[in-house]
Amino acid sequence: MARRSRTETAAHSRKGAELDSFCAWDGDTLVLNVLGKPGTSRDAIGKPKGRQLNISVTEAPVAGRATDHMVRFLARAFEVTVNDIEVVFGRFNVNKQLRIRAPRRLPAVIRKHLSAG
Repeated sequence: MARRSRTETAAHSRKGAELDSFCAWDGDTLVLNVLGKPGTSRDAIGKPKGRQLNISVTEAPVAGRATDHMVRFLARAFEVTVNDIEVVFGRFNVNKQLRIRAPRRLPAVIRKHLSAG
């Protein structure tokens, strides 16, 4: 069995928040469940699929680079810094949970979902 680094163990042990939908507020932080699609033709925020939001990125899924690219893409979309986005779990997986601190802008699919609730 391969040993995990302290960072991997800490990240692996975090469960994240259980959400009834793909996004929810936790104070001023937006919690977002993501189904990542790496290696696509363009970066895009797609439609919800169950309790996850489809997000496509052009970067290949190699050594966490697709997740890093996704965080940079989402930082621009939400008008926050990269440091305002925490990958709670899923750095090396398509299933992720992100925490976006104090987003200044909400993409339409999220704005629509939150205003309907």
